[in-house]
Amino acid sequence: MPVNGRSHIRVARPSRDLAAAERFWREGLGLDVVWRAEGGGEPGEHDLLMLGWPDADWHLELVYEAARPVDPRPTEEDLLVIYADGPVPDDLIARLEQHGGKRVESPNPYWNEWGVTLEDPDGYRLVLCRRAWSNS
Repeated sequence: MPVNGRSHIRVARPSRDLAAAERFWREGLGLDVVWRAEGGGEPGEHDLLMLGWPDADWHLELVYEAARPVDPRPTEEDLLVIYADGPVPDDLIARLEQHGGKRVESPNPYWNEWGVTLEDPDGYRLVLCRRAWSNS
């Protein structure tokens, strides 16, 4: 089957401010810029920022179209969870906050017990979970 557990995943969503989002995800979390494209401001042309780690099987795509901006509408349950397999360093949390993140409580007590939840500049939530991923 062409789609399997090693298939690359792209999480795509709108951003109201790509520069602010880049500060959070690149300077705060440490993702690399995988690709960047700038539109010309005409309808259908958009600015694009893709971020990820070189060895990851996923990346984050953020899009802004000046001619037809889409306002992000995340809910408190729209989560990107990263399993840290250990304590989440205080300096990482501080760096994310310094680069536009806001630490928030989760409505799900599981994430409050096992992780740290931060909102990015567009209001989407990142959970840094101190547990290891297990598919069992």
